[in-house]
Amino acid sequence: MLVITLHITVKGKVQGVFFRKYTYQKAIELDIVGWVRNSGDGSVEITAQGTEENIQAFAAWCKKGPPAAKVESVVAKEISSQIFKSFSIHP
Repeated sequence: MLVITLHITVKGKVQGVFFRKYTYQKAIELDIVGWVRNSGDGSVEITAQGTEENIQAFAAWCKKGPPAAKVESVVAKEISSQIFKSFSIHP
């Protein structure tokens, strides 16, 4: 089983719309581990790790986000694997 780790930056109206909460729920649903946090520049930053199929589905979801979000851009870069046991929301 191929495990992929992505660093994802989501820009647009993505803070103040429960993006982190919805990201957490989607990660749990797709068996993704890693973390999500708000960045100082108004974007949301995510490190996500999972199977190729689940990571593709997760990255596709990030392009839409939760109902109140207005995603303008998503940049996803594959990074070296890290060890995560769960998915968490960072402040």
